[in-house]
Amino acid sequence: GLVVDGRTLNIIFQGGLEEKFLALTKHCRSVLCCRSTPLQKSMVVKLVRRQLKVMTLSIGDGANDVSMIQAADVGIGISGQEGMQAVMASDFAISRFKHLKKLLLVHGHWCYARLAKMVIYFFYKNVSYVNLLFWYQFFCGFSGSTMIDYWQMIFFNLFFTSIPPLLFGVLDKDVSAETLLGLPELYKIGQ
Repeated sequence: GLVVDGRTLNIIFQGGLEEKFLALTKHCRSVLCCRSTPLQKSMVVKLVRRQLKVMTLSIGDGANDVSMIQAADVGIGISGQEGMQAVMASDFAISRFKHLKKLLLVHGHWCYARLAKMVIYFFYKNVSYVNLLFWYQFFCGFSGSTMIDYWQMIFFNLFFTSIPPLLFGVLDKDVSAETLLGLPELYKIGQ
């Protein structure tokens, strides 16, 4: 890990040492910026996103973390004593820092698996519907007549587009929460 304070970040950004700083951070699993200004925090996140072309996650609990949270790909706000500014600017909100493990490893895995399955489902639904209309055109001599009434098409999309995402969102859990917390390497398998 690497811990950098505000004065060091000031020297890095004013002295043009961003490349050397990034070379150092590539060897670290995590980088912690302490006693730095909100502008410095957001500049570090933007630098990492721009130069390393990686996905960034920022976690903050106060108003001074808002710019950093907004600069990251994923922002997590911790509701706490410093107010709700970070929570209102974030993508996800947690009440305590200890809930971060469950948010990332359990809910992140489930969300990724559900989204992947739903993308495949929507492709299948649309391909089957379009193929049905395509083959019908062979039988009607490519006249452009519709095989399905307008209200049937609305109900088809309503039932096959709204009900499965709700069922997947509520019921689909490929691995239990206890297993995901016990085996964090399962998070990478989904990617």
